[in-house]
Formats: sequence, C-alpha cells, structure tokens
Amino acid sequence: MIRLLHYFRALTFAVLQKPGRSHQVVPAFVVLVVLFGSLFFLFGSREANFLTPLVPNPGQHHGSTPNPPDSPQLPPHPIDDLIKAARLNFNQLLGKRSLTLDQAASRYRERRGRHPPPGFDKWFIAATKKKAIIVEEFFDRIHHDINPFWGLEPHDIRAKAHDQPYMIRVRDGKAQAATDEKDIPFRVEQWLRLVQMMMPHLPDLDMVVNHMDESRVLTPWEDITKYIAIEQEKRTILPVEDAITTYSGVGDVEGVPRYDPTWLKHDSHKFWDNVRIACPSDSPSRNVPALDPFNQSIEYPTAPIPWYTYEGYVQNFSASMDPCLQPHLRGMHGTFIEAISMSTTHELFPMFGECKLSPNNEMLIPSAMYIGDDARKDYSGGGATGGPWANKKDGIIWRGAASGARNVHDSWWHNHRHRFVQMMNGTTVAAMEAGDEDAGPTFRLLPPENDTYAVEAREKGELGKWLSTFSDVSFNTLLCHPPDFGPDGKKLKTCKHNDEFMSVAEGIPFQKVYEYKYLPDVDGNSFSGRYRAFLQSTSLVLKSTIYPEWHDDRLMAWIHFVPFDNSYMDIYGIMNYFLGGRDAAAERIARDGQAWSNAVLRKEDMMLYTWRLLLEYARVMDDNRDKLAFVEDLMK
Repeated sequence: MIRLLHYFRALTFAVLQKPGRSHQVVPAFVVLVVLFGSLFFLFGSREANFLTPLVPNPGQHHGSTPNPPDSPQLPPHPIDDLIKAARLNFNQLLGKRSLTLDQAASRYRERRGRHPPPGFDKWFIAATKKKAIIVEEFFDRIHHDINPFWGLEPHDIRAKAHDQPYMIRVRDGKAQAATDEKDIPFRVEQWLRLVQMMMPHLPDLDMVVNHMDESRVLTPWEDITKYIAIEQEKRTILPVEDAITTYSGVGDVEGVPRYDPTWLKHDSHKFWDNVRIACPSDSPSRNVPALDPFNQSIEYPTAPIPWYTYEGYVQNFSASMDPCLQPHLRGMHGTFIEAISMSTTHELFPMFGECKLSPNNEMLIPSAMYIGDDARKDYSGGGATGGPWANKKDGIIWRGAASGARNVHDSWWHNHRHRFVQMMNGTTVAAMEAGDEDAGPTFRLLPPENDTYAVEAREKGELGKWLSTFSDVSFNTLLCHPPDFGPDGKKLKTCKHNDEFMSVAEGIPFQKVYEYKYLPDVDGNSFSGRYRAFLQSTSLVLKSTIYPEWHDDRLMAWIHFVPFDNSYMDIYGIMNYFLGGRDAAAERIARDGQAWSNAVLRKEDMMLYTWRLLLEYARVMDDNRDKLAFVEDLMK
C-alpha cells in the first residue's frame, strides 16, 4: 500500500501541488496512453497546430529527410514504450501553450486557484518579445517552492530575508548585491546580472541566495504539510473590485536586526538524518537512520524500484530523484556520506538556490553556471556543441573529479561517482564476472537469471569485455582526503586507498567530449553544472541526479534526454538498447534535446522564470497578499 501511495503521489503532484514532488509522468500503461493520445490529436485543441513551426519535427532537420528507421526486425523493448508515451505526453503539453495575455492569465487561474500577481502583464509582454514558449505547467516548480511560505506571516518573511550575508536587494527599480565579503562571490554576481535584466519591473524585495554547493533548508514534513494546508485554504479567485495592484514594499523592516536561523554545521556524515525528517511520515526512508559507521559493505538494491520504473527503466524522472522513496541512497550517494560542507536549518527560511534535494525547501533559480557568456567555460563548453552525429564515436565518455563526498579510506566505496567509474570500467566488471567481487566494492552485479535488463553480454559472462569496446570513463583526479603527496612534496591526483581499484586519466576538453555520441551526466557535490551544455550539444545526454533544477518541468525524459537510475543498475540495459541497432533513436533524442533546450533554456528563459518567481515571492511576503492580483484582463 505504501508503494502504491507514493507512486500516485509522485504522479499527481502537478495537480495537487503537494510538497516534495514534481510532475513529469510517463504512464506505465502505454497502450492506454497511446489510445488517449490518438483521440486527442483527432478531436483535441486546434492549438496543437502551432507545434510544427515551433521546433524541428522530432527526428527531422529543417529541410532534410527524416532519419531512416532502425532495424525493423528488432524485438519490442520497454524503452520503445517509454519513448512513445513521452512523445504523446509532450505534444499534449505543448498544445496548452499560451499565445495571448488573456490565455496566460486564464490558464494561471485554472491551475493555481488564484489570480496572477501584479506585474504579470509586463512579464508576459516581455516573454512575447523574447519569443518565449509559455506553457503554464513549465512554472509548476515556482508554486511548489513558494506555496509553503503562504503558511508564514508576511512580516516574518520580510524580517527573515532582511540583511542576510548573501543577498540581492531590489529598491526603486534597481538591483544591487549585498554581502559580508569584500568581493562579490561568483554566484551572487551572476544572479545579480540575471535580476538586473528585469529592471525596473520588480517591486522592492530582499532575495537571500545560497552561495554554497549544498542545499540548506530542510523543514520537517509535518510543518510543511501544515503550511501547505494554509495555502490551500487561502486560494480563491477574489472579485475583481477587491483586487489590489500595488505592492506594499519592504520598508518596514529596514533597521530590523539581522535574523539568524539555527544553522546545523556538524555531523555531515549524518546528513541523511536531517533529510529524512523532511520526508512524508509514511515514506520508505522516513524511519531509516543514517548509516553508522560507513565502513560496511554497499547496500545495493537487488531489483529496480517499482514505483518509478517501467520494466526496470525510469518512467517518472521526478520520483527517481527523490531520496524519500529510496532508503538505499543513504549509503549510495556522497551527499549522505560526508558532504564537503554543511550548513542546514530546519526552519522554513526564504532562501533561493540553484538546486536542492526533493525534500528541501529553497526556491529554485537558474544555476549561476548557466548565466553570462563569461561563466566558467569548463561548465559551458565555451560555445562548442559538437559535429554531426554520423561523425561521432559510437561510445560513452566521462571525465571528472572524485567529488560528491570526501574521498576517505573507510567510506569511499559508498560515493556515487566512484560507483559510476567502476561500473563503466570493463576490467573491473570482467574481474567481478570471474568471481572477484572485491574488485568492485561500490556495486553488485545482479545474477544473470535475476537481471531485469537481459543484456546479452551479461548473460554470456562477457559484460566487462563488452564495456571495454565503447566505454571511456575515468577520474582525472581522486581528491584524496587527506591528500597524498609525492617525493617532490606535490599533491598527488591519486590515493593510496584507491590505487588497487582505479587510476586517473588526463582531463578532456568539451570539444573532445563532443566527439562521442553518449554523454553521461552524474551529480558532483550537488547538481552537475555541465547539464545545460550537454543538452545543447549534438550528443545524447544520459542523466542521473537526486537534485531537481529550475528547468525540470520543461524537459521531458526520453524525448530530450535519457534518464537512468541513481543506483546506475539500468545503464547497461540502456546502452545495450541504443548500441543494439537503435542508433537512429539515439540520434533523434539527441537532436530533439538540442533543439528544445535551445528554445527553452536560453538566458532569456532563465530571466523570465526568475522574474515570475520574484513576483510570486514579493506577493507572498506582502501584508496584502490575499488581495494582490492582476485582473486587468477581466475588466474589459
């Protein structure tokens, strides 16, 4: 029953706006979805007609012929169903695009249960000028993040946000950074540039930002549930004549002493215990304590997680990110082993950040790594996107540091990046197939007779040999803690406690990475800053993460990227699918992902998303928030 409840909770977040869930859904019953989708296209909204000129036809270049079909004799595969269902869902979603202000305001009211905030009209005009694709569902994350704050008193929100160490202040149509440091930190500087793009259209507000990699606000689930209930009670479409269109401002908190939340900064190896209190009371992880100690074998799952997978493959990407549904992640992701830094509060505190765990309560904004042409080129690729698909190497490549948690001698095998490198190493896997399980302490090979994925190479005992034909996955530095030093006194890239299991390779620039067809992207200390650049390349992105980002509601798994589980157990099945005669299917996802990300992940789209979020934020901290509304479209 618990599994069923959590499955449907994950599926229905978008409608119910419950805390801790997102809404991307790929139904398991694909036949029903296909039938419904067919009826939709036969009898559905005429708005679907705009799809063709918007984005290149799936699988087709402008002015070119479609991809040739993959080998027709291939047997049916679960991924075929996931791709078909995702495309139907996505086309139906795009059919809801708002082309006029009246449509946008109407769809806002229908989905949110209240009027849009004042300034919505200026926001929509700007979106139109920027040629943005406006679908109300693309902004679900904003309301997921902001809704709990309706449970706090507006003055308390203003007082908490005032005069914090890292923030952006908006006054009289101008934005400036305010920090305790002499120089403005990189993240704050980039976010300031983003907010300045909206000036002078924002009301006065104080925007506290998280300058750390790690997410920080984890409010107990019982408190969030109470706050959400208050928000739901306050939802109303008030009469037009009662609406107020002018924000009150934040002047009443000027001079108020700085509010200092209780920050928990110790026991980073017990961070899991801070996370699980933010999980639903009946969730699988709620009553599972942090591992103690970590010097025990890996707790690797013996089968795929049923409530977010379809025959072993991720069908609900949002649920696959949620640690509340996956207690085994307490010992399989560096975030829960020993984070590099920790500063966490259990209070509902108004803070903005670039990523968070599903139970976290920050308000998401675009990553600083994605903003500005001078943003760090090791995350952006410096404008490179790669050449034609046909010219790429038919393999998978990854290089990176052993980040994500401290690489220490008595727990390193629990770290997710170590696991990914070992699982994609043909020599390691071949040794395990030969009976040496100690060769890969980070994971377990499922017995062939119990393996959901039916990879032929595994069934033959040749998985390692097969991996060696296409996988180039290595660390470029192991970030030992404490570091090892060579005879010359220089810090080494290797570690004594890792030498038996892995070596390091030279780093590879983005231009070389893009020579490969398949680009896996896994978490580091938090999210991966490479994701957007990978999506905008001509290669296919394989994505695994426990960190939601601002754009998740506008990207769809199996259309724009290929999801894989945070255990990584499905990665062999995924590669077997695409390398086994389905190259055209891989190219189609790569091309559609690039075209779509170029349409909806532009800097203009980041600005518009943040602008709308800040209008909601300004309203929720206003004493007149229940009456603040955009209603001009109803007064004609």
